[in-house]
Amino acid sequence: MVKYFKKMFFSLMICSLCIWYSSAQDSATKPDYFQEFQNQKGVQERFDYFFGVPNRYIEDSAYDWQAVVNVYHNNAQKVKDSSSVTKYELMQSQLYYDIGDFSKSVAIANQLYKKIETLDLESKKILLDLIDNNYAKLGLYDRQFEIRNEKKNLGLTDKVIFYDIYSNLGLHRKAMDDYIKDKLKTIREDDYFGQAQYQSNVGNYLLLDMSIPTALTYYKKAKGFIDVYLNDISREKTEQEITKGNLLKAIIEGNIGKCHALLKEYDIAIPYLENSINLINEYNKGKFSSELVENTLELADCYLQKEDYDKAKDYLLKGPQHDPVKIENILRRNRLLAAYYDRIGDYKNSVEYLKRNVRIRDSLNRNESSMKKQQLAAVAGQEIEYSKKMMEQQKKDLEQSRSDLQAKEERINIVFISLIFTLLGFAGLVFAYLKSIKNQRLIADQKRIIEASLVEKDSLLKEIHHRVKNNLQMVSSLLSLQTKNTRSKAAIEALEEGKSRVKAMALIHQKLYQNDDLSVIEMQGYIESLINSVQSVYKKGGHNINITIDAEGVELDIDRAIPFGLILNELVSNSFKYAFPEDDENGKIYIHLRKNGGQGYFEYTDNGVGLPEDTDDRANSSMGIRLMNRLVNQLQSTLNIDKTSEGVRFWFNFK
Repeated sequence: MVKYFKKMFFSLMICSLCIWYSSAQDSATKPDYFQEFQNQKGVQERFDYFFGVPNRYIEDSAYDWQAVVNVYHNNAQKVKDSSSVTKYELMQSQLYYDIGDFSKSVAIANQLYKKIETLDLESKKILLDLIDNNYAKLGLYDRQFEIRNEKKNLGLTDKVIFYDIYSNLGLHRKAMDDYIKDKLKTIREDDYFGQAQYQSNVGNYLLLDMSIPTALTYYKKAKGFIDVYLNDISREKTEQEITKGNLLKAIIEGNIGKCHALLKEYDIAIPYLENSINLINEYNKGKFSSELVENTLELADCYLQKEDYDKAKDYLLKGPQHDPVKIENILRRNRLLAAYYDRIGDYKNSVEYLKRNVRIRDSLNRNESSMKKQQLAAVAGQEIEYSKKMMEQQKKDLEQSRSDLQAKEERINIVFISLIFTLLGFAGLVFAYLKSIKNQRLIADQKRIIEASLVEKDSLLKEIHHRVKNNLQMVSSLLSLQTKNTRSKAAIEALEEGKSRVKAMALIHQKLYQNDDLSVIEMQGYIESLINSVQSVYKKGGHNINITIDAEGVELDIDRAIPFGLILNELVSNSFKYAFPEDDENGKIYIHLRKNGGQGYFEYTDNGVGLPEDTDDRANSSMGIRLMNRLVNQLQSTLNIDKTSEGVRFWFNFK
């Protein structure tokens, strides 16, 4: 045993020496990117080197690079070398973006966009990516569509995507659903970087939607994948791939730290945030990073909560590269500085930072809501228009296929007719045999056409249900935006009820396009999803209520499912709002749905406070009861209400 440990010790010593020697060699032979850039012979070589270096600012800052590029640019202008001027202006735009001056970056890029036809394909890609990224940073989401459409037309991307734009406009769940649908089946199991990026992006949407525990689960999966990717010695990686991998790891660890901070687990959050900042400083040196700003502010907040004011101040007063650009980060930094000065007793500075936030919010509140509505409407309109064009193109392709098939069939007919005339001597058996073959082929072709038409019909129906669900979700989001700008409590309640009803209908269409069978909806899963949706609206109640659903195996068509869903939405909403006003720990809701042949039965009970004594008089004035009566009439039935000793019972039969 002693000999074994000695061997292990010497092996570890040798490995350590090898690693030390290798790192010493790497540091000794580390290239000077800035000098190498200046040593390039021509503008094309400098252009390729500039955009090919993964971490160009590791030794010299972006301002040093900018000074040299400006000299090259001025020299090219003096000799009127328009091609060189264009390439140096692309570098200038990238440098301004890296510094964080997005307005200057996009101004240069937009000037180059006017003459995009004169650029080569590589320069077009760099230019369009720059404009797209700048518009995202500046919040000009509706303008991104034009740039992304241009990328698709040039063949630089397969299709125009909208999910990141919808997320920036606040529709994080819609963005996540579209992203998962678009990406999930395209990532290989052995693509560890792609898997890490996918899990991290899903976590981002959940974090923005404040689903913190679920987001943390996805981030931990992403960290596992990126660690495997970086430690995989079986695949040789370039310096650019290593840099890209470590930057993704920095973002993932930063987001894990944010999740723990939001869960008030500050001691766990701090190491993740500090490691993320160190990785960004190492692999993204010299470039502006919003993640660096956000992680620094989060770290300062953690130390404030732990009452370590000196460390909190250090992170709040970091250098220029930590200065926030986004309005929300500026507001947060001012808020944290106000809290810091308040806790150390410097109330004058505390009030000053609070005043700054008030001034910023006053200027934002004038235009922010209307601008967001306009951008949301513009993006939604563009997506609908894009979808229409895609469907029209698919229709044209289908018509062309049918035309080609018909032409082919005509040619086959001509061949057969010629063959028949050639083989007149074999009129009997041969003619019958050939005719039989022809008929079989015709039947087979028609069968293929019919099967293709059925597949196309199913696909179009699913797409229609998906679009209807997305449009209803957009209506729900617009109602949410209107709620934020409404002060009347009655109006807010009415808008929330309307939003709940819209969500109930949207769930029907969601279940339809997710089903293989488009004619019916499985009601057990739909009822569970509907109750989760209603619970999300009434966040302060309903979570301790014991809800029993007995609808296993029941399926309804859309004509019955929509009124049924709206009826159930009203009943569950009323239970959450009125049935358990004080303590819902012993609250119970029972939902029973059965269908036997052509007859169905529905029952809903709760053990709450029950209905008031004047229920019959108020039924005519209550919108909810009137709505349920009308919906039950659509099901060719009558709503029955029984007052029990504990709670209330609603039931009806339907066909």
